[in-house]
Amino acid sequence: MTGPSAIAALGARLRLPVVAAPLFLVSGPELVIACCRAGILGTFPAANARSTEELISWVEQIDAALGAEAAPYAINVIVRDAAHRRFAQDLAVIERLRPPVVITSVGAPGDVVRRVHDYGGLVFHDVATLRHAHKAIEANVDGVILLTAGAGGHTGSLNPFGFVPEVCRIFDGAILLAGAISTGDGIRAAETLGADFAYMGTRFAATAESLASARYKQLLVEQGMADVIITDRVSGLPATFLRGSLRDVGLAPETLPPLIAPRTPDLPDDLKAWRDIWSGGHGVGLIDDAPPVAVLVDRLMTEYTAAMLAANRSGCTDLDRRRLSDAPGRWR
Repeated sequence: MTGPSAIAALGARLRLPVVAAPLFLVSGPELVIACCRAGILGTFPAANARSTEELISWVEQIDAALGAEAAPYAINVIVRDAAHRRFAQDLAVIERLRPPVVITSVGAPGDVVRRVHDYGGLVFHDVATLRHAHKAIEANVDGVILLTAGAGGHTGSLNPFGFVPEVCRIFDGAILLAGAISTGDGIRAAETLGADFAYMGTRFAATAESLASARYKQLLVEQGMADVIITDRVSGLPATFLRGSLRDVGLAPETLPPLIAPRTPDLPDDLKAWRDIWSGGHGVGLIDDAPPVAVLVDRLMTEYTAAMLAANRSGCTDLDRRRLSDAPGRWR
């Protein structure tokens, strides 16, 4: 089943409308299982498994750990790697083991969409521009992940207040909003803007179950939005990296040249993006700890519920009530 009814069915299985974004070298089976058990959609990049055989083992581990009541999970594939032998093998594994959702990034998702739809799965695709959103919609994806300004990892530059509503006008599938969402209030705000799901990465890197190193988690807790550097000199595409992480490996963030992507990464041979230099989005300043996922999701649920109640008429201020009294009849 695909289409709007499938998206509604997916949402009904989630305690919160949240997708824990796939994080390269950070999301593993333990994080996925913890997220799904807590009631949000857990994900991981296929490339985090060191081989296709390990990918099979991971999927089998996740399937065995999750009962019928758990939230579903997703596997992320980089479409740009379609010519690689590993990509073909991983996609064959996906077709055989049938994860409920596949997330595609960096490339045209058309062939993946057809093959995942053949077994009844859903495909969500990363986009950072309206042009790429149109292309993804033409490829018949079930959802688009809008990478907006401040999103962690490979990021976007568009403001969500313009990007989300414009995509809502042209697409009736799932809209996932990525960019600086770290709290339950942010999740509710994403819905109010028109998104179906909040796409949260940085916040879940700072959890007990993530594969992030102790130093990486320390930086996620200690650094703020002013410490997020956007550069193409690390990965070859505009991406967000933590100032402390750059300094840890001897790079001076202040001397990085302006963005001229796409380009070849400009790093010393012994340094690798994501492995040695770590990412964080603009929401990093709202991270104060690295708790177990279950504790974090409980907290997000409390914040989300409070945000919903605060927006209810019974919680309105006198000014809110006056504005509501002047609103069209359906809002009163």
